[in-house]
Amino acid sequence: MKFTGILYIAFVIVLVSALAPATAVLEEKVECIPREIFVVCLPAYESGSPPSAECCGKLKEQESCFCDYLKNPVLAPYIDSQSGRKVLAACGIPYPTC
Repeated sequence: MKFTGILYIAFVIVLVSALAPATAVLEEKVECIPREIFVVCLPAYESGSPPSAECCGKLKEQESCFCDYLKNPVLAPYIDSQSGRKVLAACGIPYPTC
C-alpha cells in the first residue's frame, strides 16, 4: 500500500511539473496593438457584415487588451458600441468584464 501511495505522489509531482511551463506560457500578456484589430475588422464595424476569420483571430489574440481599450475614449466604441458588441458576439468572444 505504501508503494502505491508513493507512486501516486510521484506521478502527481511529475504531472504538475510538466504542466508548469505550459501555464507560464498561457499567462504571457499579448502586446496590445489596436491597429492590428481595427484594420482587419473595419468592414465588419462599418457595414455590419460578418467579421472575417482574420478579424476574429486578431480579436481573440488581443482579448486580454480589451479592458485597456475600453479606458481609451478613441478605442472604446470599437468594443462598447452596438457594432462592437455584434462583432465580438459573431466571433464568439464574450464582452469583457473589467
